[in-house]
Amino acid sequence: MANLTLVQAINLALIQEMEKDDRVILLGEDVGNNGGVFRVTEGLQKRFGAHRVVDTPLAESGIIGTSIGLAMAGLRPVPEIQFEGFLGPAYDQICSHAARMRTRTRGAFTVPMTIRVPVGGGIHAPELHSDSPETFYAHQPGLKVVMPSGPYDAKGLLISALRDPDPVIFFEPKRIYRAIREEVPEDEYTIPLGKARVVCEGTDLTVVSWGASVIQCMQAIEASGRSIELIDLRTIYPMDIETVEQSVSKTGRCVIVHEAPRTCGVGSEVATQIMEKCFLHLEAPVQRVTGFDTIMPYYKLELEYLPDAARIQRGIEDCLAY
Repeated sequence: MANLTLVQAINLALIQEMEKDDRVILLGEDVGNNGGVFRVTEGLQKRFGAHRVVDTPLAESGIIGTSIGLAMAGLRPVPEIQFEGFLGPAYDQICSHAARMRTRTRGAFTVPMTIRVPVGGGIHAPELHSDSPETFYAHQPGLKVVMPSGPYDAKGLLISALRDPDPVIFFEPKRIYRAIREEVPEDEYTIPLGKARVVCEGTDLTVVSWGASVIQCMQAIEASGRSIELIDLRTIYPMDIETVEQSVSKTGRCVIVHEAPRTCGVGSEVATQIMEKCFLHLEAPVQRVTGFDTIMPYYKLELEYLPDAARIQRGIEDCLAY
């Protein structure tokens, strides 16, 4: 076991898969010589060569379009988009082509591609560097959308994504890139996509979250002094609603937490599924603690926008008091 940060766990997963499978190649802006803007790919170009860790022009649509062609030709490209706000120029390639290729060709071609994307706020970055756009891509059939909440999950989920036969968007919460450490096995292991994790068990209420918000949820649960079950979705799509259903059927109450704006966020889908599957078990309306329906503010107000432990605890208390 090694005590690793999220950055180190992802780096280790990439090294092990690149050593195991020479079809895995990395490409993106500054991923080679500089090791990426967050140094996640540091040392990989020196280790594997510039033909497998490729510095590209600043052109997100070109990066993803090239990766689609490489994947259809039999490779397993891992393009990196420097920040989630820069996915916009590549949206057409991702949703109109990568996600649809298996259906379009009736299975003749697939796109085994993992798109790595730093995501979310909390680092005082400028505009277009702090958003949480997971709902856009979870809405697109043909894509898998993953967001780990810690180093252990990041390594196992990334290896599964790299081996998946279809395109995966792998969102990496930049707020916790170096903020936490966990024991991570040095040997390779996988965590299946589409399977949630019960972080802690409880009987009074269920909290559902993903990504960096899981850390704030843990702080709120500890401060509450109540028996609360915390579920980390891990994979936004396909969503493990069965684990959520089992928990809410037991506790009768649920609070959903995410950084993205409230309206049409992934939390809306979780709440709807709970209503459909757990209605007769509910003791209170499902609560949501989310970002606001505004553009992410500049850094002076950024932490006011993001759900923190105090705001999550208020949501828990409101749900319990109903």
